[in-house]
Amino acid sequence: MSETDLGMMDAGQLVALFKAGKASPVEATEAALERIERFNDSVNAYVYVDHEGARHAAHASARRWGQGNPAGPVDGVPVSLKDLTEVAGMPAREGSLTVADSLCEKDAPPARMLREAGAVLLGKTNSPEFGWKAVTDNRVYGATANPWDTRLTPGGSSGGAATAAALNMGVLHQGGDSGGSIRIPAAFTGVFGFKPTFGWTPQWPPAKEPTLSHIGPLTRNVRDAARMLNVIGRYDFSDPYAVRGQPDDWGVDLDADLRGLRIAYSPDLGYARVAPQVAERVREAAENLEALGAEVVEIDPGFASPIDIFRRLWFTASLELWSQCDEKQRQQLDPGLVANARHAEGWSAVDLFRAQADRARLTLELERFNQSYHLLMTPTVPIEPFAINHEVPPGSDMRDWEEWASFSYPFNLSQQPAASVPCGFTADGMPVGFQLAGGKYDDIRVLRACHAYMEAHPPRFPAMPDPTWQG
Repeated sequence: MSETDLGMMDAGQLVALFKAGKASPVEATEAALERIERFNDSVNAYVYVDHEGARHAAHASARRWGQGNPAGPVDGVPVSLKDLTEVAGMPAREGSLTVADSLCEKDAPPARMLREAGAVLLGKTNSPEFGWKAVTDNRVYGATANPWDTRLTPGGSSGGAATAAALNMGVLHQGGDSGGSIRIPAAFTGVFGFKPTFGWTPQWPPAKEPTLSHIGPLTRNVRDAARMLNVIGRYDFSDPYAVRGQPDDWGVDLDADLRGLRIAYSPDLGYARVAPQVAERVREAAENLEALGAEVVEIDPGFASPIDIFRRLWFTASLELWSQCDEKQRQQLDPGLVANARHAEGWSAVDLFRAQADRARLTLELERFNQSYHLLMTPTVPIEPFAINHEVPPGSDMRDWEEWASFSYPFNLSQQPAASVPCGFTADGMPVGFQLAGGKYDDIRVLRACHAYMEAHPPRFPAMPDPTWQG
């Protein structure tokens, strides 16, 4: 990378150049737009690009920097928003034929906070319909491809954001995570993804199951994620689920080492089936964390698979959505989403109430476990990326995505912070990620450990995707 290759720089590098007067937000924005133009046809990460709005914002940022008065820590930095997030002047189709193709009138909290901090909003990234599954394809925009092998899925539901991060089509990327939707695509594409403690990053309108949904960053490094969280990780009254207590500086401990950290390493949580190469890379990562000064203890936390708890909540949310649709709209919905909804028709209010009680017990078990261990380490995803336009690996005995996302949704149920960190590649050259989860409100410690690992073991990113892929 040359010193003037703004399209390959991270947020910290760009802000330093803006401050020194050695580069302009206008130049950085043009570099980001050029990368979108160069790569997006091959991967379909962006579903909407606001060229005019981005350039207008970049010129306004350049004026502020020229006056020595930046609006915030991301002023002039190119960012993307997930298509599920409302952004004024941009569509939010949510990947659904049932949603009108009109422009939003208001910013959702993350969009408004980024805009007020001077970020350049480039556009919207792809998601499955209403974010219902852990891969990224829909009937409106088609499928997003994995930048390492465009025959494969990048995961989801923030697959567009993860692919954009891997190719640096913009620098900071907002995702949402209700069952692994930040961490899964981060692992499949080899970037960093972080799901903060529930309620610390506000959102509105709410997700379809609002008590599971966390807004967070997908970036190439932890320091950029912390910079983004210093903007979007603030209380906002417009989200009735939002809570206070966010750190003044999400990156305050990033330069601390890992001495004194006690990390529980669970290869399979006691119930998951893990692909051999994934297991091998994650075990190596556990050894690397120990070499960095952490105490790593191999142990399972001791809870049974919560897949039935998660399904009760997730499928009921699908049923509520389906019930609000007329007959024409029901025909337009993703068949998998409809199948989930119809499955939930036979459940009672008591079934849902019991699921909530079981969820509370799981949360208690995990919080109790965190009294003995600072962090819990697992694989992020137990399998390797599989063929695009499939919900489960073709030829497997699985029926739906929850069966292969066994490491991620437990921490949505518990509402704890969790991250995916890239930790190498399979023999086929596909990325592998490990997950670090902490107790509620222990986000700073999670970020600290992730940063230490990535500084010692820097990830590598795809040079460019296969240009022959057609979605």
